[in-house]
Amino acid sequence: MSVHILGGSQTDFSVNWHRAGLGFDALIRAVTEQTLAATAINPADIGVIHVGNAFGQLFTGQGQLGGMPATVLPELWEIPAGRHEAACASGSMAILAAMADLESGRYDCALVIGAELEKTVPGNQAAAYMGAAAWAGHEAQDTDLVWPTMFAAIAEEYDRRYGLDPAHLHAIAELNITNARVNPLAQTREWSYTPESFTADDTANPPVAGPLRRQDCSQMTDGAAAVILVSDGFLEQHRDFRAKHAVITGWGHRTAGLALDQKFAASAGEPYVFPHVRQTMLDALGRAALTDITEVDAVEVHDCFSMSEYMAIDHLGITSPGESWKAIESGEISRSGALPVNPGGGLIGIGHPVGATGTRMLLDAYKQVTGQAGDCQVEGARRVAALNIGGSTTTSAGFVVEGWGV
Repeated sequence: MSVHILGGSQTDFSVNWHRAGLGFDALIRAVTEQTLAATAINPADIGVIHVGNAFGQLFTGQGQLGGMPATVLPELWEIPAGRHEAACASGSMAILAAMADLESGRYDCALVIGAELEKTVPGNQAAAYMGAAAWAGHEAQDTDLVWPTMFAAIAEEYDRRYGLDPAHLHAIAELNITNARVNPLAQTREWSYTPESFTADDTANPPVAGPLRRQDCSQMTDGAAAVILVSDGFLEQHRDFRAKHAVITGWGHRTAGLALDQKFAASAGEPYVFPHVRQTMLDALGRAALTDITEVDAVEVHDCFSMSEYMAIDHLGITSPGESWKAIESGEISRSGALPVNPGGGLIGIGHPVGATGTRMLLDAYKQVTGQAGDCQVEGARRVAALNIGGSTTTSAGFVVEGWGV
C-alpha cells in the first residue's frame, strides 16, 4: 500500500503572529484553509487529522492542539485528531502516524499539520523553553542557550574525531541563506548581510557557543505547514487526483536516549558519530528500493545549526564519515550541484518553527518532485529525500518522496 501526497501549503515564515495579535487559532486556520484550497480536498473526505507541535504550552499556554482545527473550522468537527511531540521532529511524527493510519486501512485521507509559535517571549526565554527537549536537570544546566551549546559540543566531537574547520560551517550557512533569497516564504529572504556575515568576524557574525556563530544558528520562527496524505483506495475513488501527485516510497524512524553524552559514548568505536541517524536514512532508502543517497535528486536536511547539516552530509552517505567538507568545497550540495541540499534554504534560511519543520520538509520535497518549487526548483528532480531530527538526534526520521504522473 502506498501513501500519496496530494499537496499542501506553508505560511510565510517571516510573519510574527504574536506581534500581529494572532494565536494558534489564526495560524492553524490559515494553513488549513490554504491546504484545502491547494488540494481541492473536501473537508468531508478527511478521515483523520494529525498535528505536530513541540512547545505549545510553554510558549502560549495552549495544549490540546489536536482540537484546534475543529475549533476554527466547523466542517472538521468530529474528525478524529491528535497532537504529536518529538521536539524538532514533531512534524515527522505526525506524518508517520498519518501514514500508519492510511496503511492500516483505518482511514483513506489524512490532514497533517505542523505548527509552532515561538515569538511570544523574549529570545533568551524562548531558548530556555526549547531546552526542555534535552534531558532536563541532567545536561546543559549552566546555560540558557541549550541548543547552541549542544551543537557546539557536536562540532567539538567532530573536531576531536576527524578535524573540523569552522569555515565550512559558515559556508553552509551562507549557501542556505543564499538559497532562501528566492524562496517567497522564507524568513530570511529580505534580511541584510555583508560578506563578513559568513566569516569569523566578531562584529558581523558574533560568537554564540564554541565554533558556532550567529549565522550558524536558525532563528526563532512562527509558522505552520500542512499536507494532505491519501491511500491507494482514495485515489481509486477520486481519479481526478491521480494525474499529478507524489508518493512516499521510503521512511525511517529511530530513537536514541536523550543525553548527548550517552550518544557520544555509544558511538565511540563506530565510524559515524550518530549511527542511529545513519540507519534511519538507510531504512528510508531501503524501503524505497534504493542503495545509495546518490540515487535521489535533492535532499532536505535538518540544519537547525550549520553543524547539524555538516553531520547530515556524511550520515546520508554523500561523503565518508568526517569528510562532509569535501561536498561543501566541491559545490556538490549547491542547488546546481550533483546532489543539492536544502535548495529552498533549509532551517537557517527558511526558518524553523519547530513543530512545523518536518511537515515543511515533506511539502518542499513534494513541490520539487512535482515541478512546483518555483525559483527553488532543482532541474529534473523526480526523487527527493528528507532527514528531520529532534533534540540532539534523540529522534530521527527520514523519507523518500517520488513524483507520480509528472
